[in-house]
Amino acid sequence: MGRSLVIFDCDGVLIDSEIISARMLIEALATRGVIIDLPYVARHFLGRSYPVVMQQIRNEFGLDLPASFEDDYRDRLLEGFRAGLQIMPHVDEVIAQLAIPCCVATSSSPRRVEFSLRLVGLWDRLGDRVFTASQVAHGKPAPDLFLFAAQQMGFAPKDCLVIEDSLTGVAAAHAAGMEVWRFTGGSHMAGLDLIEPAPARADLRFASFAEFFQIAPDAKRQP
Repeated sequence: MGRSLVIFDCDGVLIDSEIISARMLIEALATRGVIIDLPYVARHFLGRSYPVVMQQIRNEFGLDLPASFEDDYRDRLLEGFRAGLQIMPHVDEVIAQLAIPCCVATSSSPRRVEFSLRLVGLWDRLGDRVFTASQVAHGKPAPDLFLFAAQQMGFAPKDCLVIEDSLTGVAAAHAAGMEVWRFTGGSHMAGLDLIEPAPARADLRFASFAEFFQIAPDAKRQP
């Protein structure tokens, strides 16, 4: 198989959270006079950390948002997650049946990823193998986070398979020298243009985790 470690992104891969995050950010920015839509969020924000998102807003709209904006947005987002966050269908079965180790590498803050994974029942299984952008110098699309996760887990980049939803994440995985599959089954992907520019072209695309072991049967633990 040639794969020894699976590295999962979190938002939009393990959990169907990106649509909630996008809608809440659109609403919050509208109160500050910044009008954007879901395709804009997908192009500029998907897979990126909060500081990068704020830099994009600063560059394009000339708006410096106060620290209170981040605090209010994060608090409202967690409440939104509490009300409607769902685990991605079939991902729990995939994690449970993997024959090789796995971990999580996410642009989310430590607080948010723990809150999210606890909500959907994955924290006890994955919590000691979660790595966040706060642990590296440069977030996605730089390779730092994926390289850090592989190092911490004890595997070479060439032996890692990354599961990502965003073009930013796909580009980061390629930059790290890793195989990358793009998951397109999240609610936020519905109706979006899935064209992938060369630096962010996934090795494979799939729309449901029910297909995972059909694509990679060697990754499934045998009874």
